[in-house]
Parts: sequence; C-alpha cells; structure tokens
Amino acid sequence: MADRSSSRSALGALTGGLVRAPELRTDDGRSASRLELFFDLAFVLVVAELAIDFRSDVTWRGELVFAGLFTTVWWAWVSSTLYANRFDHDDVVYRLLKLGSMAAVVGMAATATEATGTYFGVFVGCQLALRATLLLQYLRAHRHVPGARPIARLYMIGTAVGALLWTVSLAVPRPIGFALWAAAVLVEALVPLLATRSSADVPLHVEHLPERFALFVILVLGESVAGVAHGLHAAHWTGSGLLVAALGFVLAVALWWSYFDLAGARAKQLLSEVGGERSDHSHDVYVFGQLPLTLALATIGAGLELAVVQSGEGEVPVGTRLVLAGGVVVYLLSVTFTEVGMSKKGARRGLWWPVVAAAVAAVDIALELPAAVVVGGLAAVVVAVVVVGLVERSTGRLAVEEV
Repeated sequence: MADRSSSRSALGALTGGLVRAPELRTDDGRSASRLELFFDLAFVLVVAELAIDFRSDVTWRGELVFAGLFTTVWWAWVSSTLYANRFDHDDVVYRLLKLGSMAAVVGMAATATEATGTYFGVFVGCQLALRATLLLQYLRAHRHVPGARPIARLYMIGTAVGALLWTVSLAVPRPIGFALWAAAVLVEALVPLLATRSSADVPLHVEHLPERFALFVILVLGESVAGVAHGLHAAHWTGSGLLVAALGFVLAVALWWSYFDLAGARAKQLLSEVGGERSDHSHDVYVFGQLPLTLALATIGAGLELAVVQSGEGEVPVGTRLVLAGGVVVYLLSVTFTEVGMSKKGARRGLWWPVVAAAVAAVDIALELPAAVVVGGLAAVVVAVVVVGLVERSTGRLAVEEV
C-alpha cells in the first residue's frame, strides 16, 4: 500500500509542472504569450487565401463571400482569444488544445478559396474541430474555477449550439447551409453580450485584450504590405505600377500609424478608464467594433495588390478603386463609432474623415479618375487623420495609452 501511495506521489510530482488546473487570470502586466503569437500565424494564412479568392471576383457577390468567410474566421480567432484572456495558464493540456485549434485553422487556410464550393465539407469540419477544442477548454474551466462556472456554462452552451448549426449545414442545400453558418456565429456572438450582463465576477483582462487585437490588426495590415510587393512584382516594375505601389505603401503606413498611435491607443485608454473589475458594455463595443475595422483593412490589402497589378497592365477598373475607397471609409467609420460607443461623448467630429474619403469615391465615379489619383487621395485623407490626431494628442485634447 505504501509503494502504491509513493508511486502516486511520484506521478503527481512528475506531472505537477506540466498539468495544472485552469485559473482566472487577473494578474497585472500580462502580455501575449509565445503560443498566442504562434497561433496567429495560421490566421495569416487564412486571410491571405481569402484575399486571393476575393481578387478573382471583385463584384458585390465576391465582396459578400469575402466578408462572410472573413467573419467566420475572425470569430474563430476571437472565441479562442476570449478564453485565453481569462484562463490561459499554459499547461501542457492547454497547449495541446491550442495547437489542435491551430491545426484546424491551417485546414481552413487550405480550404479557404473553395470554402463555398469544392471544400465546403472540409471547411465545416475545421470549424467543428475549433469548437470541439474550445468546448473542452471551457469544460476544464467549469470544473476547476467555481467562480467562473456561470460564464463558462454560457460559453459551453453557445459553442455547443454553434457546433450543432455547423453540423446541420452539411445536410441541407448550400444557401440554407450558409444561413446556418451565419446563425451559428450570431448565437455564439450573443454569449459575450450575455456574459457582460451576468452577475458573475469574471472580467476580461483589459491589458491583455487590446494587445491581442492589436496583433490581429498587424496581421491584416500585413496583407497591404504583401499586396504592394506582390503587385509590384506582377506589374514588372512599370512606371504606373510603381507609382500606385508607392502611394499604396503610404496608405498602408498611414493606416498603421492611425491605429497604433491614435485609434487603438484611444480605445485602450477608454478600456483602462472602465477598468476590469467586471465586464462592461465598453468591452463589447471594443470587441465587436474590431470586426468591421479589420475587415476593412483586409479589403484594402486585397484591393491594393489588384490596383498595382492592373495599373501596370493599363486601366484599373472602377470596381478595384471602389474596393479601396470603401475599405478606407469603413475603417474610418469603425474607428469613430467604436470611440463614440465606448466614451458616450465626443469623437463625432471624426465623422468628417469618412465623409471626405467617400467624397474621393464619389468624384472618382463621376470623373473616372486614374488609380494613382484615387490611391493618392485616400492616402492623403488618412495622413491628414494622423497629423490632426497627433496634434490633438500633443496638446492634450486626445487622451491615449500606448498599445
């Protein structure tokens, strides 16, 4: 009996550092883990593949398919991030489940360009694998963190219902299947809203959260930089292609600057003012405001590559130019409405910027401007946003916190 007891003790000592119970993460000074950064690499692949598919069909239908698939991918990333924000404890079980999720995302990347066609079933299977690993994670949290059980239960129910809808989509005609995809995401997206209104004291970590979303912004901004490089190569360094590429790079830089020194930094400041003792509606506004913002940035990235390639070949179609202008307009609107929703005041002056960007598109439709003029005009608008914002920041009119 003593030998058996000592064997159990030895096994516990061996696994004690590798397998640990989840716990609520409320420690200060927390940043993204190396595993989270590795996990994000798979999403880089998915966004790139979705952009490739979109560039082959720059129509209203193509934009809707791109936006719909991007939303399912974005929500998969957010779901994983919200769990890690509260319960990331980095034991071997957590790592294996996270890496299993990453493998499913790699599968999504391999099917993204045919997710609505040939690889419909495989794409759904990858989405189901993501939900299975997430459900297992919340089951662990529910078992080991008593105070988090009401919240964990909500996420378990939402994830299970979402998985059921994804499964049923395999057995119905495609249009209905796509509607079930949307319903699955909507059901799951209700859970954070319900969690905010719950009496359970299971807050989001307000230092970790903006860093994670900033990393996703970097991920989609990378599509713009890659688009400029790939487009310039495909345009064979022609004069017109080089000009549009240079202006597109300025646009990408200005978007980066506007987010990290202004929009993202302002949102982080507002999150800090709310605090993290309990989840607040500002957390919801921040999280869901990131969807149109990152979708707009991904759209701009896809459009930039097309604009550079097509300018090198001759005329750039109006559809490509509208993709770029529309992306900038939606980005600026997202920034403004997110700040308004979080602060409940001010920032409405920011509505002038998307109006100016929309004016560039309107003039283009009326006069059919060259691509260089459109890209240059949009870059000028975002540069102006940066300059005005930096002046407001330096004079104290805009309070921000470094992302």
